[in-house]
Amino acid sequence: MRFDVAVIGCGPAGLQAAIHASRAKVSVALIGKTANSAAAGTDIENYFGVGEASGDDLLSAGLAQAETFGAEPFPLNVTAASAADGGFALELEDGTSVEASAVVLATGVSRVKLGVPGEKELFGKGVSYCASCDCNFYKGRRAVIVGGETEAAVSAELMTRYASKTYWVWDGVRASEAAVRRAADAGAEMVAAMPVRILGDDRVTGIELSDGTVIETDGVFIELGARSSADLAMDLGAMPEMDDSVKVDASCATEVPGLFACGDVTGRPWQVARAVGQGCVAGTSAARYAKEAGP
Repeated sequence: MRFDVAVIGCGPAGLQAAIHASRAKVSVALIGKTANSAAAGTDIENYFGVGEASGDDLLSAGLAQAETFGAEPFPLNVTAASAADGGFALELEDGTSVEASAVVLATGVSRVKLGVPGEKELFGKGVSYCASCDCNFYKGRRAVIVGGETEAAVSAELMTRYASKTYWVWDGVRASEAAVRRAADAGAEMVAAMPVRILGDDRVTGIELSDGTVIETDGVFIELGARSSADLAMDLGAMPEMDDSVKVDASCATEVPGLFACGDVTGRPWQVARAVGQGCVAGTSAARYAKEAGP
């Protein structure tokens, strides 16, 4: 199947890219599942013009808009991708082949999981992978930061400005000394143990540690870093940065002609507002490229 533009990813960035590309009157394949978006199952309160909203509702509305403007959805994962003469070739998990003159990479990032009981079940119910995204929900509440790298230290320091009590849990912290000191000076209590279970039914109520201790908490922020869709980017010809993000210019174009990227995959901050803004630019740029490339 041949399209002018293929958008890979059905989060806020990908949906916005599909909306703008479709409105530019080019054929658009929208590939991915909204359930895989980091916005799925979350609450959002810092998006312009929206007091508080369900991430699921925003994704559902965005998908409907994209379809209304003509994007053809493929709720499937990409299993193989390559750059070819005159465009790109994508293989989907059901065997479908999609070719496109331009591709928008809006795959987001895959948060590194802790892998303990309760983590999956309580995601979006007190378990988060982005302290800077969700810190405002924990004003006056208890929070636990999990991780041993500098990212966790920065998150621990940040959370002390919101939470009534912040714990930083990890056995063998490897963060920079300066970052550790800032977190400690800000009031984060360091606990040298490993998490073994996240507790709670409808919401997080605590976290059990390897030494048998249970810390009562309202939120667990797992800050182990993130792995972007670097492999897919490289398959399409783009070389990721050292942090696995994909570098883009002001038009959201990568170093590969016809390949654009937007949203979390291009780096921090991982925020809906940034993702949507970049999606607008990437979708418009990809449509323009496809028109200029011709059939």
